[in-house]
Amino acid sequence: MRVLAAMSGGVDSSVTAALLLDAGHEVVGATMKLWGGPSDQGCCSVAAVDDARRVCQQLGVAHHVFNFSADFDAHVVAPYIDAHVHGHTPNPCIECNRHLKFDRFLDRAVQLGFDAIATGHHARVVAHGGRWELRRGRDAAKDQSYVLHMLDQAALAKALLPVGAMTKTDVRAMADALGLRTSKKPDSQDTCFLPSLGGRTTFLGDRIPLRRARVVDTAGRDVGTVDAVELVTVGQRKGLGVGGTSDGGEARYAIGVDTEQGVVTVGSIEDLTCREQAIVKMTWVDRGVAHGDSVRVQTSAHGRTHAAVFTGESVQWCDPQRRVAPGQSVVLYDDDDDRVLGGGFAA
Repeated sequence: MRVLAAMSGGVDSSVTAALLLDAGHEVVGATMKLWGGPSDQGCCSVAAVDDARRVCQQLGVAHHVFNFSADFDAHVVAPYIDAHVHGHTPNPCIECNRHLKFDRFLDRAVQLGFDAIATGHHARVVAHGGRWELRRGRDAAKDQSYVLHMLDQAALAKALLPVGAMTKTDVRAMADALGLRTSKKPDSQDTCFLPSLGGRTTFLGDRIPLRRARVVDTAGRDVGTVDAVELVTVGQRKGLGVGGTSDGGEARYAIGVDTEQGVVTVGSIEDLTCREQAIVKMTWVDRGVAHGDSVRVQTSAHGRTHAAVFTGESVQWCDPQRRVAPGQSVVLYDDDDDRVLGGGFAA
């Protein structure tokens, strides 16, 4: 089988290409040039592209670079900025997977005559009953099924995720045994297009006005200010300037962010807790979930799942949970907490 391997310059994608070669596939590596602006970290850096190229040389496979920067700006960076403007929590890695790695990259692979694409994600694609399932990676600490929840049957049919069956320790051991230059390279932790110095504040401050805002309690009384309402997320505790556990008072959390009016509302953990979470723009891996079905729900990339009942437009928690920040992805798993069913955005 001819496979186009997405090479990010990290150890996971390096081992992915090696595993495909061991399995007898014809492999070509390709790195996506995504961020057109300055970047000094992650898969968008010049160093990452060079690492990918040199790993391909070590493995004896061809390496290409695809310039998808316009698509990345339109589908990842612009929505990221817009989300902050409207007080939502963006998911840039999820949107990159949705629009770039398993859409634009897959389309390019098909156009070039490849049978499949492969990435270094820690998740598993499993054939079952003539359909495709998306399951958690073997290494629970590195599982990335949450950020792939939008993949449908057409994408899964052409996706290979070889390292999903391995632990990260085994991945690094294999890379080391093969002498790959990425064997000890640390995992990328931050959004790839944000600078290591200044991060989100600098990136957004160069592109939109960051506005000072009032902080009020649930009765509407002024209790403080924040320097940038666009940087506050529902559920946030630190950086609100309203005191809390460190001074012996009750911890207070952002329970509402109104960027239009320039107001952040704070309250107690009880004010942040809810019995039901509305979800919009649901997508399904396969046939979807029926109204009233029991599910497990994950609301952050490495968070725990919680039992809930799907109502069609929301999940009703079996036990009260923190309200999810608007815009954050809400992902549904089966009762075994292994198979991804689908997901959407917190309303």
